[in-house]
Amino acid sequence: MNQYSGKTVVVSGGAEGIGFGIAHAMGKQGMNVVLGDIDRKQLEIARTTLERDGIAVLTVEMDVTDLAQWQNLADKTIERFGNVHMLVNNAGVGSTPGTVEQTDDKDWRWVLDVNLMGVIYGTQTMVPLMKQHDDPSWLINVASMAGMMGIPTAGAYTATKVAVVGMSESWYAELKPHNIQVSVLCPAFVKTRINLSGRNKPTALKSDREKNAADAPLSSMAKHMQQVIDNGLAPDVVGERVVEAVANKELYIFTHPNYRSVVQKRFKAIDDAFARAETSALLADVLDQEIDMYAK
Repeated sequence: MNQYSGKTVVVSGGAEGIGFGIAHAMGKQGMNVVLGDIDRKQLEIARTTLERDGIAVLTVEMDVTDLAQWQNLADKTIERFGNVHMLVNNAGVGSTPGTVEQTDDKDWRWVLDVNLMGVIYGTQTMVPLMKQHDDPSWLINVASMAGMMGIPTAGAYTATKVAVVGMSESWYAELKPHNIQVSVLCPAFVKTRINLSGRNKPTALKSDREKNAADAPLSSMAKHMQQVIDNGLAPDVVGERVVEAVANKELYIFTHPNYRSVVQKRFKAIDDAFARAETSALLADVLDQEIDMYAK
């Protein structure tokens, strides 16, 4: 019997893509699976697939931007399976590509609500339930390689993914004493429908630019993005990679090692900036100051 057998995982946005890949992989490890998703039809397909593979599953239609719906998901999970041992904050959307001027308040609000507040609400709801029992527990937040680097014309999406990485680092230290292991998944391109996120966007939050784009032919950028995603990593591979990394107690989970050189360039630029700060006469008195405990 492994460490997951008989325990329960809750996955937001779990009806397809990366969320379903992780749910399926954890289900094969013997976990009970709870899927929360806004797409009722896709939830039914996911439930059928998991049950066919002998996995105990509960599906709940929900919107991650609504805290009350998270509580409903938690209540139904406890009623069905008794405890929560793992939360996968996976639900996320891709922002409409655009410059600073093109990305309006509606664009920002939707991406922030789903990609950031959805993670916050999920964590606030499920972590207290993990603390109620003595079993090892896990919090897995799905970010992106965008959490490690800035993506041009994707400011809103990048902002949320950088935030998810930072929150995961904070919670890693905070929750460790409670026997809750925190990991943050940072994949590059995976074969999902994230480029079609707008299908679930509330009409009230659609900008005029998006409404017009819906009736227009695909741009060259959109066609290229579609091709890149279609050639992306299979979600089931991502799911198995998460199982592997969580077993190794990895904080950062990467699925595309070919991006290492790109991230290293960023880290070198940061290190070089510190080196320049060290040579500044303005900061001479700061150089030998003891580092505050929170930053160690």
